[in-house]
Amino acid sequence: MAREVLNVGQVRIHAGSVSRDDAMREAADILQAAGAVTSAYYDAMQQREQTVSTYMGNELAIPHGTNETKEAILDSALSFVRYDGGVDWDGEQVTFVVGIAGKGDEHLEILSQIALLFSDDDEVAALKAAGTPEELFALVASVNEG
Repeated sequence: MAREVLNVGQVRIHAGSVSRDDAMREAADILQAAGAVTSAYYDAMQQREQTVSTYMGNELAIPHGTNETKEAILDSALSFVRYDGGVDWDGEQVTFVVGIAGKGDEHLEILSQIALLFSDDDEVAALKAAGTPEELFALVASVNEG
């Protein structure tokens, strides 16, 4: 990847909880603010969620668009939001909502990096313990090395 897909401005921590739709809206808004997607991307995320849940296990959801909505993606980027109050993701408890926009096939490489991070329980515990967005970013910045 030619540039970083995640910067500290795309990382947030919230003490409370929100609905799944609000969490997806925030993910899409962060990606749009980063210049990676158009305003149509939230609808694309909704379409994907109606087809198959983007809940991945280990308190992680990765909302993203469908192949049919690729035109809403302008560049590759991530949003990374931790909700300490949790998000009810169709009956599953989610703490981390990682929005993904991947230009071409770059989303596969990004997904691989996220999957590696969340496959390690110690890593997930460290992500939960981070006190600031900057600390959280330092722990997930490896996604930029894909």
